[in-house]
Amino acid sequence: MPRTRANGVELYYELQGQGKETVIFANGVLGTTAGWLPQMHLFSKKYRILLYDGRNQGRSDKPSGDCTLDLHAEDLSALMAELKIGRAHIVGVSYGGEIGMTMGIRYPERVQSLVISNSVSQIDPLLEAKIEAWLMAARLKDAKLFFQVSAPDIFSEEFIRKNPSFMRMIEEQYAKLDYDAVIRLIARFREFNITAELAQIRVPALVIASEKDTLKPVKYSELIHKKIADSELFVVSDAGHALTYEKPQEFNTLVLGFLAKQELAQAG
Repeated sequence: MPRTRANGVELYYELQGQGKETVIFANGVLGTTAGWLPQMHLFSKKYRILLYDGRNQGRSDKPSGDCTLDLHAEDLSALMAELKIGRAHIVGVSYGGEIGMTMGIRYPERVQSLVISNSVSQIDPLLEAKIEAWLMAARLKDAKLFFQVSAPDIFSEEFIRKNPSFMRMIEEQYAKLDYDAVIRLIARFREFNITAELAQIRVPALVIASEKDTLKPVKYSELIHKKIADSELFVVSDAGHALTYEKPQEFNTLVLGFLAKQELAQAG
């Protein structure tokens, strides 16, 4: 089980592929490296792929204390240094996309391009209310309640209806969560606001939204696209927040196409 010390914590990571360029996949707030295995197998045919669990996630350390997006960016920059990765394409979904944007602002020398999927750059009142509901359920450490509160925000109604066995599997996984770590991940997120800093991002960026995302609606991606110069925006139809689960083929096609475009631009 590969782990390395970065920025004072032990981080779990998986590195695969022999490509010249590195693609880093950054987890959603409740995600782990396991959620990216389909991408690992596909993308590693052409790229060097880094999957990792951030602090308070999966098989990485879960230290007490504040857990901000800036701290996650510090951790990722330190992990890249430990693994001798100079620059990379960063692909992030939700919380991972917010880490990617923070990297683009705080550590631009580390970022070759960004894919920002189902993410936000600020917290508007409705999202703040949803975060508070998640926190209240997490503090009770009731896995069933936390699932009932969060799952309708994460998955579209149609996906939930059509995939009962998958939803039962997700509910079972909720019973294994470290709820103290979940609370640390969510609590400081309420303060996240980098909209005014997005203009500092000067690398190629693809912004992806889902038509039926009720947690982080399309308006957030439209704002990010507006603020990051020359970024691209694509809205995937008939998909909820968990885009990589609901529409994996569309997600993979968009990201691979974007990365191929960066390769052509460099060659030209």
